[in-house]
Amino acid sequence: MAAATAAADAHADFGMPERLVDRVRAQLHARAVLGPLSVLVLSIVVFAVVSDHFFAFNNFSLILQQSMVVATIGIGQTLVVLTSGVDLAVGSTMTISMMAMAKLSAGGTNGVLALLIGFVVGLVCGALIGFFVTRFRLQPFIVTLAALYVYKALELWYSRSANVRGTDISPVLKWTGNTIHLGTTQIPYGAIIMLAAFAAMAYALRQTAWGRHVYATGDDRESARLAGIRTNRVLLSVYLLCGLFCALAGWILIGRNQGGDPQAVTKDYNLDSIVAVVIGGTSLFGGRGRILGTLIGALTIGVFRSGLPLAGVSDIWKDFAIGVLILAAVLIDQWVRKVAR
Repeated sequence: MAAATAAADAHADFGMPERLVDRVRAQLHARAVLGPLSVLVLSIVVFAVVSDHFFAFNNFSLILQQSMVVATIGIGQTLVVLTSGVDLAVGSTMTISMMAMAKLSAGGTNGVLALLIGFVVGLVCGALIGFFVTRFRLQPFIVTLAALYVYKALELWYSRSANVRGTDISPVLKWTGNTIHLGTTQIPYGAIIMLAAFAAMAYALRQTAWGRHVYATGDDRESARLAGIRTNRVLLSVYLLCGLFCALAGWILIGRNQGGDPQAVTKDYNLDSIVAVVIGGTSLFGGRGRILGTLIGALTIGVFRSGLPLAGVSDIWKDFAIGVLILAAVLIDQWVRKVAR
């Protein structure tokens, strides 16, 4: 009776015939990226109508460059959110890895070796978070909040808050900022690496036993453990990969900025990765979502941040629009989960 009432309320709220609501709900539940993709396409259409400059090829290149760092971090964030966690330290992990690469290279270390050490730093940062989450069963929110401040302090101490100039570091680290030309659009190598990382992780989540274990752990950790899944190992692997993708984002950011900036972490990098995941349709409750949705979410953020100024909207309203998108995404997620049960 309660379920019928809830369903009726949902139909009434949306103001659509019952069968149409059921179809929409079923499609959103079966294809998690359908909703985010619709939002992205609609956003592009609206901004193209209100601004003559939005469809300029250099604008699409700029959107891609602005989105590739957030999207790369978002891969790791998606894995954490799928296990019903959240990582507030992704920006700090990225920056400490980036500065390790840049300073080592500026100090004379071989570029490839500096890059590998930077990846190791990212892995260590992720491993420490995973250790506290699994060994002491602490809430990821608390552990990553602490890690945010610890990693940020260590990064500023190590870098002495000084930038590393591009002329002082190896071309290997700056390579991700090189571009290829597609017509009049310039595509950075960093964006190609980012897309390859999305493809690899999409395959791993959908086609491997590890991927199924990630979803099972996020859906119900205790039930997954009773079914024989080593949930602690799954969680540790997720945080390790999150640290690795943060280091990858640091490499891409060096290429984009052509140098190392210890002040690169702002609230945007930490929060935008979560926003991209949420807008992309991954459930904050864990166990549901697609990695492709995060890419769509990151591009949507880039489209809004590029399109609103071109439409003559004040910078104040960019954050307002992103906030509305987050709220809408969470409401839709709760609606789909409630009625699908």
